[in-house]
Amino acid sequence: MAYQAHQAIQSDDTSRRSDGAMPYQIHLGDAFAWLSSARSCSIHAVVTDPPYGLIEYSDTQLKKLKSGRGGVWRIPPKFDGCTRMPLPRFTVLSAADHEALRSFFAEFARLLKRVLVPGAHVFVATNPLVSFLVYEPFISAGFEKRGDIIRVVHTLRGGDRPKNAHEEFSEVSVMPKSCWEPWALFRKPCEGRVQDNLRKWKTGGLRRISSDEPFKDLIYSSPARGIERKIASHPSLKPQQFLRQLVQAALPLGEGVILDPFMGSGSTIAAASACGLRSIGIEMNPEYFELAEQAIPELAHYSPEELRANGTKG
Repeated sequence: MAYQAHQAIQSDDTSRRSDGAMPYQIHLGDAFAWLSSARSCSIHAVVTDPPYGLIEYSDTQLKKLKSGRGGVWRIPPKFDGCTRMPLPRFTVLSAADHEALRSFFAEFARLLKRVLVPGAHVFVATNPLVSFLVYEPFISAGFEKRGDIIRVVHTLRGGDRPKNAHEEFSEVSVMPKSCWEPWALFRKPCEGRVQDNLRKWKTGGLRRISSDEPFKDLIYSSPARGIERKIASHPSLKPQQFLRQLVQAALPLGEGVILDPFMGSGSTIAAASACGLRSIGIEMNPEYFELAEQAIPELAHYSPEELRANGTKG
C-alpha cells in the first residue's frame, strides 16, 4: 500500500519534549507507526497538512527542489523583484497516484479513529484538485464531514494560458486561478449529545472567537513571509496567524491534546504552544525534524502583532 513507502523512509522514533514552558512533544518517526502504537482515546484534535503527492517529499524530488529543477515542484518565475515559493503540481498526478492517495488516507483515517476521543475534530489541509481523495476515505471510516475551512490566499496556482501557445490563445486560461485553500473538517461521532460529550471528553464542538462571535469557515490568510519564513524554511509552511485560529477552535474548552502527524517544520506545534495548548508532532524527515526543534520555540515566541510587523515579502 502507499503508506508503506513512507514507513521505509524513517522507521526509528526519536522523541523530544519541551522544557516545560511549552507543553509539547515531537517525535522523529513514521506517523502511521506512531498511531498504531498510540493509546486509544488519547488525542482530542488533529490539525495537519499531509503530503499530497506522496512523492513530493521523497529524496529525489527534494533534491530537484533544492537544485531549482523542479520535478513535481513548480518553480515560479520571479515577479516584481521577488522570488516566489515553489508549489507542488497536483495536475501531474496519474490515476495510479490518485489510487495511492486514496489508500493512504483510508489507512490514515482508520488508524486515527481509534486514537481520537469521541467528538474530536480533524482539520486536514487539502487542495481543490485532490480533496475528493480525502473526503471519501474519512467518511467511509466513520467520520462525520463537518464542513470546510476556506483559507483565502492569492499565491496559489492556475490561471495560466496554454503552454507554448500563450500568444495564440492570449485570452484563454487552462484552469481557474486558485485563490483559496480548503481545509477539510471531520469529527469522530460524539457519545450522545454534544453537551454530554463536552462534559465527558471536552470535545464535540468548536471554540468560539468570543461569546458574541462564532468560529467561521472563511479565514483570510497571507502566506508565511518575513520572520516566519526565515525561522522555518519549509516549502509548505503555513502562517501562525492562520494556524493559531485553527488550534484554538479545535479544543472547545482549551483542554486536551492536539496532534500533527505530518509536522514538517513544526508550525502547528508552535501555534498550539503560543496558545498555551498541549500538542504532539510527528515528522519522518530528519532534516525537517531538526528544523522543527529549533523553529517551534522561536515561532511560538512571537506575538501576532510582531509577526504582522515582520511579515514583509522576502
